Amino acid sequence: MPFLRVIRDKRGYETTYLMHWFQDFGRQRSKILYAFRSPSGTRVGRDAIDPGLMRQLEVQNPGIAFDWKAVLAERQVIEPSPELRRRRPKRGEEAKAAAPPPAAPAPKPEPAAPAPPRPMIPAAIEGLTPEDRLAFLQHWYPIVRERVDRRASDPDRHTALLSLAERMNPEGWAPEEMETRLQQAGEALERLSHVFARRRRRARRKGSGDEAPPPPATTTPESS
Repeated sequence: MPFLRVIRDKRGYETTYLMHWFQDFGRQRSKILYAFRSPSGTRVGRDAIDPGLMRQLEVQNPGIAFDWKAVLAERQVIEPSPELRRRRPKRGEEAKAAAPPPAAPAPKPEPAAPAPPRPMIPAAIEGLTPEDRLAFLQHWYPIVRERVDRRASDPDRHTALLSLAERMNPEGWAPEEMETRLQQAGEALERLSHVFARRRRRARRKGSGDEAPPPPATTTPESS
């Protein structure tokens, strides 16, 4: 059963996935038939799903019955989570805040709360379906990239870790290379998780800022 899922990110881009539910040994699974990425709300260029593409998809998938009216009418749209913004105080409230408070006994200072620990980098991609794994990578890629930029001070080490992190970036993946890209991203995530876990253990033992070098990376052919 085909259906549409549209994922919008915080940068204003949206990715349209044409998915298909099917039964595999008694279990319901899904696969990607088509993907299209474009700026949200654009009025220039072709639509994500047009009549020519509909006919092409019907020819490529003769065993699937496409009800395009139902597919377009019942598409799923996933919006990015809204960011909470602080309300600016009014002028009267600023004046009240600027006024000195009445003299009062100084309270005893309370000990500062410890900073919350940073999340551990997972060692494997989570998710049962390709779209779940893509959502997992969209969440963890910026976290891993920031961790690489913060901790890798040596230029050579930074370049090696950054090359591994970029394999986790799902932007621009074509549907036909999805499985290969996910496998490469999983291998990169496993190596990076090992690097940062070893870095944390050494910091606890020695209390120094030295960083463990990344494990030797095997060359994995990437799809063009």
